[in-house]
Amino acid sequence: MKRLVLALLITSSTTAFAQTKVSKKEMKALVKESLDFSARQYKGMMTAVPDSLFPRSTNKDGSMMTAKYNWWTAGFYPGSCWYLFEATGDPAFRAEAEKRQENLLPNQYRTNTHDLGFLMYCSFGNDLRLTKDTAARSILLTSSASLIKRYKPSIQAIRSWDHAGWKCPVIIDNMMNLEMLMWAARESKDPNFARIAVEHANTTLKNHFREDYSSYHVIDYDTATGQVFAKKTHQGHSDASAWSRGQAWGLYGYTMMYRETKDRTYLDQARHIADYMLNHPNMPADLVPYYDYDAPEIPNAIRDASAAAVMSSALLELSRYVDKAESKRYWNAGADALVSLSSDAYRAKEGANNHFILMHSTGSVPGKSELEVPLSYADYYYLEALLRYQKWGGR
Repeated sequence: MKRLVLALLITSSTTAFAQTKVSKKEMKALVKESLDFSARQYKGMMTAVPDSLFPRSTNKDGSMMTAKYNWWTAGFYPGSCWYLFEATGDPAFRAEAEKRQENLLPNQYRTNTHDLGFLMYCSFGNDLRLTKDTAARSILLTSSASLIKRYKPSIQAIRSWDHAGWKCPVIIDNMMNLEMLMWAARESKDPNFARIAVEHANTTLKNHFREDYSSYHVIDYDTATGQVFAKKTHQGHSDASAWSRGQAWGLYGYTMMYRETKDRTYLDQARHIADYMLNHPNMPADLVPYYDYDAPEIPNAIRDASAAAVMSSALLELSRYVDKAESKRYWNAGADALVSLSSDAYRAKEGANNHFILMHSTGSVPGKSELEVPLSYADYYYLEALLRYQKWGGR
């Protein structure tokens, strides 16, 4: 199939987002073509990744960077395979996901990480959703029980890292791991899972956000008093800046928490975060953010396609919960980000990019790690956004 080129007409790299003129018919074709391309790309990925490892990114020498079962991104590859199985019905993707998940099994017992939602719900959660596998249900309940052991009553939040140098850090990313706990509460009929998720979301809402609804990356707490000890960044430009993927994690997390609880406080927070991002003077017109909205090198700062993918998926869902005018705006913005990510500027050529789908994501600029490279979670949320568009239709 001839590659669709649905380019945004961009007059400035730092203007507020401009809606595309892509018709519903063209968008439907773009989504299908992008899913078909992604399936072909991941067929190559299957043969390139050693059986005991997981694709993570690209090394400086151009080779594939892999991860072991306990690295926080390991669940995204089987999760992406589940999404491709859902999109294509090809049993090869189911078989690949199931094979890779065997290596993830030890994670369900881990109490030394907050990333069990990423590791287990993105993989086994999609498994359960698509296959109704009772084994996946048991694994997810065990994972949820392990995760809540990191809950700190004095803070009313789940501790993120155990790194030296921090008292009790909680990162905005942790909002993404609450979905598994909300699922566990429903599935087990144990309200403790939901209570912890809600308390964590409320503590994060109280302490992570500034008056303009931008988010700090890390809040460090004093476990004795429960008070905020410090407000920091680990991956953004500075402690006071708005790290772009962190803003996307917050948007996605509060949209999800509204879906799970119907608490309008969470919906209002998601709307405020979305408006902060979409109205930001440093949001590029193609809706693929710079790695940080306050990066001093803008407009020459590097982009983060993973932030755009998470944002796109979240905006498409958020559009379902608001009034008609807002719904159209959020839906169109989510779709516009998909158009950009599906263009030659961000989507790899077939067979290239170590078989990852997207290019130009950013891990940590301060850490000089994973700069302008593919990232497994960028692919995962890109596929999720494509499927959400396909499922929910144009607006």
